[in-house]
Amino acid sequence: MTEVRGKTFIVVGASGVLGREIATELSARGAVVIGTARRESSFSEMTVYSSRQVELDLEDSDSVTSFVADVTSGSANVNGLVLAAGLVAFGAANETPANITHRLMAVNATAPIVLAAGLAPTLAKNADSVIVSLSGKVAEMPTAGIAAYSASKAALHAYSVAAGRELRRANVRWVDARPGHTETGLASRAIFGDAPNFGAGLSPESVARRIVEAIVADEKDLPSSAFEG
Repeated sequence: MTEVRGKTFIVVGASGVLGREIATELSARGAVVIGTARRESSFSEMTVYSSRQVELDLEDSDSVTSFVADVTSGSANVNGLVLAAGLVAFGAANETPANITHRLMAVNATAPIVLAAGLAPTLAKNADSVIVSLSGKVAEMPTAGIAAYSASKAALHAYSVAAGRELRRANVRWVDARPGHTETGLASRAIFGDAPNFGAGLSPESVARRIVEAIVADEKDLPSSAFEG
């Protein structure tokens, strides 16, 4: 894919900081963006950078199933799927409640996997289609104090590697992006625990720009080193 102009991208989590920046970058390059948000109340602000807004709750399996069914039964010619939604939690492994681990796995791993698998046949109708996931640097370096979060991101990364090999035969490219700590404010919205002092992180704008550049340049992987320097 050397051009995104006129092509349709679904950005899951487009109401979030990083999802918004990716959607904005794609839109600025002439792409048609379908943005999802957990709540309809976010739709009005999303009209600036997305052509269509859809409600999607990654913690609700019925919502995920319905979304896949709507896309696959519709007439939209989808060229790309960007999985930019996520949750974070902090705390020792033995102190993290089971329900928090379940939520992390649902939003960071299970729902993205179900979406990618369900929408792959629709994407495969186009020879230059792409899936982008954001597993993050913790997928490369699982970190003490965020074991459950690390596990959820590592699960998504592992799936992207294995499924990506299969999807290549259907001309669907899967790019897994693993940027380090990014200043999205997500750490301040943790669903459990308190964030440590990470220090200054990457800017969401630069991360989004690098991801879209990878889409355009037909890159196949974005390790944490791709966001450094």
